[in-house]
Amino acid sequence: MKVGIIGGAGMTGGELLRVLINHPEVEIAYVHSRSQVGKAVHNSHKDLFGETDLVFTGDIGQAEVVFLCLGHGESVKFLEDNTFPAETVIIDLSQDFRLGEGIVQDRSMKIGDREFIYGLPELQREAIKSAKNIANPGCFATAIQIALLPLAAAQKLNSEVHISAITGSTGAGVKLMASTAFTWRTSNISHYKAFNHQHLLEIGQTMNQLQDGFNHKINFIPYRGNFTRGILASCYLKSDLSQEEAVKLFKDYYGDAAFTHVIDGALDLKLVVNTNRGFISIEKHDDTLLVTSAIDNLLKGAVGQAVQNMNLIFGLDEKLGLNLKPMAF
Repeated sequence: MKVGIIGGAGMTGGELLRVLINHPEVEIAYVHSRSQVGKAVHNSHKDLFGETDLVFTGDIGQAEVVFLCLGHGESVKFLEDNTFPAETVIIDLSQDFRLGEGIVQDRSMKIGDREFIYGLPELQREAIKSAKNIANPGCFATAIQIALLPLAAAQKLNSEVHISAITGSTGAGVKLMASTAFTWRTSNISHYKAFNHQHLLEIGQTMNQLQDGFNHKINFIPYRGNFTRGILASCYLKSDLSQEEAVKLFKDYYGDAAFTHVIDGALDLKLVVNTNRGFISIEKHDDTLLVTSAIDNLLKGAVGQAVQNMNLIFGLDEKLGLNLKPMAF
């Protein structure tokens, strides 16, 4: 498949290049950038030196799949200003198309004649297979949703949900700011956007999609960590499920999932960093159920999931190009 990448000079674009260069069914047709036209891709992504001779272009070429690796709000503008053939699959990694109109069953949003399907395979794999355009989920949203999906599907989200989750510095993107500087991040931690993070909207829609009438509060406090990649999310709520019942519920739900798995024992980020995996651990403490999830924010939380969605749309093995080794030590 010929693939085009829009916004290839950023962090997400670079990560996507690293994955697609080694995908056996992909030919990268062009890498678009407004700021780096004419420069070698490895000038922006130095780890790709010797891996590719691609050069950034300001033109849009022919491609069967186009990935939009643009900032939030920029994807809508780009599609308004640029025309792609109707048969071209668009996979957007921004938040521009993630929210349907209210709480809807089909989770779709349109621009012109293009209808975008919410691309969380653990939620709606079959809908993704027949989709032409994908709204890729957010990173925190992915980590939190895989921790809650089985409960919502079983109508077991019957109380407030409390979430504490930490992400690495790559979650802020490549743009320099005070909170991403080494002198600020090292030996430091802080929370931000407490109780009003933008990913709560898509999480809320998913819970309503699975559990009719879900109206409980989701209390989410995100943290900035002094590491580069990964998200660890701890979600807890009151539950009448026993430990054994909860584990079975989750293992049954994810029985045929390609990358999301329930593990026994403690969970840490190095089990998933540099992979498209989502790992989950479950503990019951008195009447409180604790579900902890871990993902790589740049892969399962962004690029890896986007490629997983592409594989599903084109009838390929879901794991193709995504058999990546974790950073175990």
